Amino acid sequence: MAMSYLRVPPVLEGERDPAAIARLLFGAADWRRKNPAASVLDLGGTWQALHYLITGDPWDGRPPESDVVCGGRLLTEDGAAELGMDVIYLAPDRVKPAADHLASTPYGDLADRYDRAAMAAAGVQDADALKPEPQSLRPAYDGLGRFFQAASDEGQAIYKVMTDRA
Repeated sequence: MAMSYLRVPPVLEGERDPAAIARLLFGAADWRRKNPAASVLDLGGTWQALHYLITGDPWDGRPPESDVVCGGRLLTEDGAAELGMDVIYLAPDRVKPAADHLASTPYGDLADRYDRAAMAAAGVQDADALKPEPQSLRPAYDGLGRFFQAASDEGQAIYKVMTDRA
């Protein structure tokens, strides 16, 4: 599975319902091309390793740190049948605390959790394929921090999409 993020105003085309907004946003296969590059962040397959570094767990954790990757409201309860992907919605009031958490947590504070064997044992996707250096996920972590800060500054929601890898 691969994860991408899209930051969006909380009201889009007069619509306030996150599920309806998700259909507007992701109803077309070329949704990435239709949105400004600065509003899209692709984590690819590193999403779960990042969640593990941030929370210490492959799936769970406490907000606000858990909201960065896995947290939010799943809008596609029945799976990805309609949109071809799972969509998770993170409301603006949850974006700001997550952004603040990222801003106050330097990557160096998380690097001790970078243990490929422990991540693999915990079931983290592709842990065995990660580079041996803990700093290999730093660019993705720093990108998350900038992305969340921009969304927070603009009062935006974040939509996370999970797709099968091509």
